Amino acid sequence: MKTKPRVAVFDFADCEGCELEIADLEEEILELIDIVDIVSFREVMKEHSDTYDIAIVEGSIMRPMDEARLRNIRSKAKILVAMGACATMGGINKIRNQWMPDDVMTAVYGDADLEGNPLFDVFKTKAINEVVPVNYYIHGCPIDRDEFKHVITSIALGKKPEIPRYPVCVECKKNENICQFELGAFCLGPITRAGCKAICPTHNSVCEGCRGLIKKAETDCVKDLLERYKLSYEDIRRRCTMYNFGREECGVDE
Repeated sequence: MKTKPRVAVFDFADCEGCELEIADLEEEILELIDIVDIVSFREVMKEHSDTYDIAIVEGSIMRPMDEARLRNIRSKAKILVAMGACATMGGINKIRNQWMPDDVMTAVYGDADLEGNPLFDVFKTKAINEVVPVNYYIHGCPIDRDEFKHVITSIALGKKPEIPRYPVCVECKKNENICQFELGAFCLGPITRAGCKAICPTHNSVCEGCRGLIKKAETDCVKDLLERYKLSYEDIRRRCTMYNFGREECGVDE
């Protein structure tokens, strides 16, 4: 009988919302347990093991102690999966990179004496792949549960998971949504990676780009939309200030 791959879930600087999405799979998680052995997952279980094949990491890296811990996790894992916007691209936490870490600490903690405390020893926020090699990415804030199941199932079966590289606009059209630009709003859907089922525009909110930016060449399928509203890739990219601070394109290998 083939041994099931051992899976461990870890988190760094994040809200742990992506881990809650896994927990919210409820009975559907039984399908995953059939093909993987979850050996560590602080959010939902007391048991812990330092022996695992697949490490799923949520959150961005903010401190030297986080970087050291991540490198240790990577050294034990055959496969590392970055999960959620904070892990895949630094997420909202990267907004603070426009200021120096010392200035941020002073703004938050004032004149408190934090010297020598490793908990407050911070540097510029980093995505997981800025510290260690990443094998696979699960995008979003939070992740899509169905996509999570697809990625983990594919990895467990030795297959490469298929992640969309076309814009959210494609999914909006499938959902027969009225374009947010047509409603007078500014949406990042034309340059944001699909895979979320266009959940935000479907509920009348603009896309904020939490799944990362596709490359300029991959916007050809919505070229007519850009022309209609007299927009370019660069025009929209400059508005990517929430999830894609300091990023040109998604820049991840899949």
